[in-house]
Amino acid sequence: MAEKISIARLIKLLNDDLSWEYTAAVQYIQHSGVMKGAAYADITKEMKIHATEEIQHALILVDQIAYLGGTPTARVYEAKKSKDTVEMLKQDLEGELDAVRRYKERIQEAESIQEYALAQKLREILATEQEHAMDLQSALGE
Repeated sequence: MAEKISIARLIKLLNDDLSWEYTAAVQYIQHSGVMKGAAYADITKEMKIHATEEIQHALILVDQIAYLGGTPTARVYEAKKSKDTVEMLKQDLEGELDAVRRYKERIQEAESIQEYALAQKLREILATEQEHAMDLQSALGE
């Protein structure tokens, strides 16, 4: 079991997650617009879906942060860019694997203070992030 975390610390971490969700949406949108080649048509369509799902994650986090008494951030980190399609896919996969790691931690932290509804919402986000990673790994031939 994770060490008990304060509500203030959890809100700070959730706001960081929120910033990453905003960033992921922006990055997916930008990448989907610059990817070239028939071989990437399917993943480009999937990236547009991913962008929408990242916005949904942000909305979930906004509600949970507010419920915990925090103020949701509007901070967006700088999105990664490239002119190389494979590099873009690797950048997106890196972001998804980081999200999977962070949400696993956040679930344990939420449960440590008996915020089980939050943990459940985070599990739903985690499942989608894992699906995103699988889509990207498939596109990369991994």
